[in-house]
Amino acid sequence: FLFPSALVLAFVMLTFAVPVPLPETEANQDDLQYAKEYLKQFYNFSATDVRGRLGNPFAKMIKTMQIFFGLKITGKLDTDTMEMMKKPRCGVPDIGAYTIFAGRPKWLKNTLTYRIKNYTPDLSHSEVEQAIQMAFKVWSDVTPLRFIKVSTGTADILILFASRYHGDNFPFDGPSKVLAHAFTPGPGIGGDTHFDKDEKWSTNWKGINLFLVAAHEFGHALGLDHSSDPNALMYPTYKYANPVDYHLPPDDVQGIQALYGKAT
Repeated sequence: FLFPSALVLAFVMLTFAVPVPLPETEANQDDLQYAKEYLKQFYNFSATDVRGRLGNPFAKMIKTMQIFFGLKITGKLDTDTMEMMKKPRCGVPDIGAYTIFAGRPKWLKNTLTYRIKNYTPDLSHSEVEQAIQMAFKVWSDVTPLRFIKVSTGTADILILFASRYHGDNFPFDGPSKVLAHAFTPGPGIGGDTHFDKDEKWSTNWKGINLFLVAAHEFGHALGLDHSSDPNALMYPTYKYANPVDYHLPPDDVQGIQALYGKAT
């Protein structure tokens, strides 16, 4: 069963602050509902009681989320926790009823084809193609993998830009939040990578950098899960980095080489 992944752009500022519990007021109902939906989508939370005793499932799931992101473990919807929840992020669950990458799925060949089905109106065709090529190169530089662009026919990895519902049961949600998703290696839709057409795509720090998002998504398309290392490309939330001379962080190198070996 193939699950999509989606990436997120968040500009992260380093601050030092003690998390402050949000007040239990009627005005906070929106945050409580948002948190409930977030935990349902990304942490397999299904309980309905979010205000019960201290040991209730909601508080336990909040702690699980806080542990994953390295936040202070309070079990409460404090400021830092809500800020993390509201950042745009990848659509792959951090935990779930299923292990997303069960069986270590990978491509059984080192030469993969890709095809760009359509383009974003935000960039020229050549800018999109260059960003995609650079994103694949991040992975081919450290493995025996090679990626070949084809213009027609069936490709291992189909790349497209789409809005909202687009035929794969994982609709996009408009600007921000979910930026893209990719499917794990396999036949059919496996490896395919979809970008939210409603985002403002760019080749620099303005808007959403296509190269950085694509590089993350291609990690999923090659078989990598999320990393809890905040410096990793495969971290669920993503911060801008200069694409010029970008090098894959060590955590990602270790992960991809565990699947495909070192570059030859």
